[in-house]
Amino acid sequence: MEKIVECVPNFSEGRRPAVVEQIVSAIESVSDVVVIDRQMDPDHNRSVITFVGEPDAVAEAAFRATRKAAELIDLNEHQGVHPRIGATDVIPFVPIREVTMDECIELARRVGRRIAEELSIPVYLYERAATRPEREDLASIRRGEFEGLRQAIQTDADRAPDFGPRRLHPTAGATAVGARAPLIAFNVNLRTTDVNVARAIAKAVRGRDGGLRYVKALGFELKERGLVQVSMNLVNYEATPLFQAFEFVKREADYYGVTVLESEIVGLVPQAALDACAARHLQLRRFHRDQVLENRLQAALSRQSKAADRRSDVSASLKRFVDRLGEGTSAPDWSGAAAISGMLAAALGHLVARLTSTGGASGAGTEERQSVLDRLERIQRALVDSINDGAAHGHDRAAGDRPGSSPREGIGDRAERPIVTRSLDMADGMVEVLRLLGKMMEAGAPWAPGIALAAQLALAGVKGACFDLIARSEEIADETLSQQIYARALTLIEQAEEVAAEIESRFFQHGVDR
Repeated sequence: MEKIVECVPNFSEGRRPAVVEQIVSAIESVSDVVVIDRQMDPDHNRSVITFVGEPDAVAEAAFRATRKAAELIDLNEHQGVHPRIGATDVIPFVPIREVTMDECIELARRVGRRIAEELSIPVYLYERAATRPEREDLASIRRGEFEGLRQAIQTDADRAPDFGPRRLHPTAGATAVGARAPLIAFNVNLRTTDVNVARAIAKAVRGRDGGLRYVKALGFELKERGLVQVSMNLVNYEATPLFQAFEFVKREADYYGVTVLESEIVGLVPQAALDACAARHLQLRRFHRDQVLENRLQAALSRQSKAADRRSDVSASLKRFVDRLGEGTSAPDWSGAAAISGMLAAALGHLVARLTSTGGASGAGTEERQSVLDRLERIQRALVDSINDGAAHGHDRAAGDRPGSSPREGIGDRAERPIVTRSLDMADGMVEVLRLLGKMMEAGAPWAPGIALAAQLALAGVKGACFDLIARSEEIADETLSQQIYARALTLIEQAEEVAAEIESRFFQHGVDR
């Protein structure tokens, strides 16, 4: 998935697993969507399901989940401590990768409109998708809950929905749909049955009442457990971290003579939020998230996967190029063929540099070796890109490459210059490969045959690109520019021949020494 949106809908059902399972199945019926978490809370009588995917797929899954919840949940029979207005109470869209907040806002509006039109469920837009400032706060939309909204939606203009009828769905109620940044749902359970204590602490910690910024909080009674709960949403966990919210609640609880039993996280939490808690309470000095084993392992596996993808891309590019070149279905790409020679040279150089760094041979230090590896890899990628660029220019070049066309009957300076620039960049890159190979040979590496072979491949690549440049220079009407390109091509060939000859001489000198 290139674009990833997270959706975290909350459903007013936390006591019937079979119902929640059917909602999950509705979500999973959409391809390219992955359910990554589900949680049920019997006290709240509420479930939170988290899924991710491409924007359009996530939008479809959110609609199907809402439709299924409307079939299975009757709010007239629902009881739970958490405020709610609908069977599908809230649907937030969260940008995760390569997706903007504006795109999530548009997604929320599209899904909200569809829910209203196809399911006859009134929809309120909230948070970043809100159409009115007061609706940015979900609590203002939920005021009075399902029972109180039944009358207010019909009589109070301020409670009119953004989409759909001005009457609640008889069993599914209404739904709030929005867009927001990632948040952490964090609860602290207290050893008391006095719900007023939880409500007082919630008011103290709540940002809008003068507590901690970016914290929303409510106080609930968990009757079946004989506890009360301070339930919080941390909407910016970097500015107000988990440990700060927990310590605030604990301090307030101490004031009321109440102890903390436990805390809990609802749904998913970023690893960085937990790392911050560990660093705080262990008083870690200079702690970095890369020190976490799982983080380091994930990074290594990601690099390995990307390297495999690059190799696959290279293989596909080469196959397409060779097939196209042999078929003759497009203009001949001489410099593309030269690029393949340069790619092989860079790959051999990369191999020798790695063997040198792991085999204990004398030579450059570790940092210098890594620099060489990075430069060779960069050049190799650039040569692959040049082959793909050549394919894109192939049709444009066909007119100028037809047999029998005169030198200055080509496609013109403006179209020719990108191709000339491409060949110049390729030749420059391959000359750099030769120079790096020369340094490896100077270091006396035992891999002289590989270095010598790579040098000859790089030399062939430079000459191939420059031969193409010389031919191109004759097609450019600007005489001064044409001469400059011709001269530059000759210079690059001379530089390449000089370095390649030195490498060849050293190779044979090594042979004499044996």
